[in-house]
Amino acid sequence: MTRLGGPSFWYADAGLPALRPALQGDCTVDVAIIGAGYTGLWAAWYLRKADPTLNILLIEKNFAGFGASGRNGGWLTGGFAWSHARYAKTHGEAATRAMVAAMNGTVDEVLAVAAAEGIEADIYPTDELMVATNPAQLARLRAEVVHRRHWGEADRVREIGAAEAMGRVAVPGTLGGMIVEGVARVQPAKLVQGLAQAVERAGARIVEQTEVLSYGPGQVTTTRGIVQAGVILRATEGFTAGLPGHRRDWLALNSAQIVTEPLPPALWDQIGWQGHEILGDFANAYCYCQRTREGRIAVGGRGVPYRFGNGTDREGVPDPETLRRLTTILHRHFPAARDARIDHGWCGVLAVPRDWCASLGFDRATGLGFAGGYVGVGVSTSNLAGRTLADLVTGQDSALVHLPWVNRQTRKWEPEPLRWLGVRGMYALLNTADRREAALGLPKTSAFARLGNWMTGRG
Repeated sequence: MTRLGGPSFWYADAGLPALRPALQGDCTVDVAIIGAGYTGLWAAWYLRKADPTLNILLIEKNFAGFGASGRNGGWLTGGFAWSHARYAKTHGEAATRAMVAAMNGTVDEVLAVAAAEGIEADIYPTDELMVATNPAQLARLRAEVVHRRHWGEADRVREIGAAEAMGRVAVPGTLGGMIVEGVARVQPAKLVQGLAQAVERAGARIVEQTEVLSYGPGQVTTTRGIVQAGVILRATEGFTAGLPGHRRDWLALNSAQIVTEPLPPALWDQIGWQGHEILGDFANAYCYCQRTREGRIAVGGRGVPYRFGNGTDREGVPDPETLRRLTTILHRHFPAARDARIDHGWCGVLAVPRDWCASLGFDRATGLGFAGGYVGVGVSTSNLAGRTLADLVTGQDSALVHLPWVNRQTRKWEPEPLRWLGVRGMYALLNTADRREAALGLPKTSAFARLGNWMTGRG
């Protein structure tokens, strides 16, 4: 029987953490951080390293790593998943390439901290393999390779042929692949829990079971007391819309995963995947997969992508249609696993800005800062965000504080029902485009996909 929700397989694997105490009444600190996921934890980590005298408090509604940090696909890529052109428009190509390089460096940084702090998170340095299974996907693959090499990733991004791609992972119908070197597979819940413990050893304090009701310059009001702080950082990612005044800042996009039972060696002989590459495809409504430590296949994707009114968590339980779509992807890409039991399914939310480009900022006059809107690549991006916030708060004039995502301003999302209609309509068009491309062998991206991306400003 498939287990659903709770909040993810990664916690079923690692075990749910013991809850930390809630805030015990009013207090005063130097830095208050709202949210104890990757972003908040990395910010606290680097702030304490920069200034060990800082009194830092992380305030978490549930438990550290409850949200996307403990539910994601375990892709530590250092990838740049947003529009290069949009950053270049405001800051120029050189600054955008500097941000690409900074993002690429996050993988080694996370691995170094994990090694130094003894964080055991099933980390496996490997490659990212993105496959194309029809002509339109192959055209997108080749365009993506050219695009990423132009923006500074020539040393780690390349195209490979069908035979080499199939030799790595035997995905039926593969016409070619894109390799991205210097990435890693991780067990996300283990990583975030290990990071939380490292942050506490560094001298920051985490309170859980404490909901933030509102915040403003100098003060955070919670269900357990009021926190006075000169600096307040918002690190709430997909849950940001739940805070007063932020309902339309970022869209809470739903993402879900399933994981199989452990597969026997005979099936792995058919599938391959001996390099444990993190695996995806060039479908318009793409998927993300990993081979886990104990030989399971985890498959993720958008499914039903958005709930009306920026609805967020329902105990991590995905809807039946999402489970059906993910199971279809599993069986299509890994037919040898068709009879494998689905052990677990879960979902969560990630944050999407109106221009689909991540940002962070800090206003020294008010002491307020934020980071997020990672559009699904938060495992590595949150590390760069944490380092950058630390430099902004401590006044370091580093190269990081001049990157083009710093203090980036974007317009708000449309009110409902326009937001719901736009996002649901976009993904309906993307799924239609995928079906047409597969059935008709189209040589380039379907007009349905181009229209869908235009509708919400993603393209």
